[in-house]
Amino acid sequence: MRPPFDPELEAALVRRRDEVVRALEAHEIVGLRDRSTTPAAVEEAAAGRFRTSVLTAVRDGRPGVEVVLLRPAEAAGPVPWLLHLHGGGLVTGTAWDDVVPLLDLAADAGCAIASVGYRLAPEHPYPAALHDAETALTWLVAHAGELGLDPARVVVEGISAGGGLAAALALLVRDTGGPALAGQLLTCPMLDDRNDSGSARQMAGHGAWDRTANATAWRAYLGDAVGGADVPAHAAPARASDLSGLPPAFLDVGSAETFRDEVVDYARLLWRGGGAAELHVWPGGFHGFDYFEPTATLSRQAREARRRWVHRLLARTAPAVAPRIVEGQR
Repeated sequence: MRPPFDPELEAALVRRRDEVVRALEAHEIVGLRDRSTTPAAVEEAAAGRFRTSVLTAVRDGRPGVEVVLLRPAEAAGPVPWLLHLHGGGLVTGTAWDDVVPLLDLAADAGCAIASVGYRLAPEHPYPAALHDAETALTWLVAHAGELGLDPARVVVEGISAGGGLAAALALLVRDTGGPALAGQLLTCPMLDDRNDSGSARQMAGHGAWDRTANATAWRAYLGDAVGGADVPAHAAPARASDLSGLPPAFLDVGSAETFRDEVVDYARLLWRGGGAAELHVWPGGFHGFDYFEPTATLSRQAREARRRWVHRLLARTAPAVAPRIVEGQR
């Protein structure tokens, strides 16, 4: 037995069945890459609200990394920003993917978006994607002043594989003393290469991105090491035994998806490590439901929960404003 889908979302699964990625085999990866979002689609959605630029982040000894920066058009000073890591199972996607759904959140919170075009597996297995994310973060923080970004108010964010990569980046910079993060926003994150949770088995063959697709993606990223005893937490964050010292986290996941149990377990580990974590399990949600069907009631509720969390986080990290002294009050 599996949990039921939300009726509104189930209707979308049926109506748009040809767009659903449920099972994925290795030979299908190249074809899936043809479905990436175009730059024109992002620029059209951002027009009038954001100024868009394409940058190259560099670090000694590593390849340059494409970063698409969307900065609020009317912002005067340094702004907080989302370091966005796109989804796609670590095997597909570009820096332009999953950006359009973020624009309303960023505009509402007064944030910029810096989206990272990390290298993809299987051509570039672990740790290529993580190194690219780290390069982008480090370079952007170093150049924050000239880019109009606040180096102390960066939230690493991602959906699906990008959510897992965001969690891995938070672990990496904690362990190496890299740039400090204000928060981590993890939407249905892909965290566990072992792919054997109760929800992974329960949802096999159902919804979106099932256990077969997940196995294909992890094998592309980790090769023969997948599922073994030596996979590091920087590759699969669910392997971490210590989640202390991490920035506040927001995690959400559907009740009817492969990643449900690993996301719930990750939140539990964050709490055990003394961290701040807000967890939402959306009843009847399948993997990536609010990106797939954004007008559904449950999708709107999920986006609103993220919006509120971002506002609370940024309010807590806002720079102090010196009191204004009025003549005669000295």
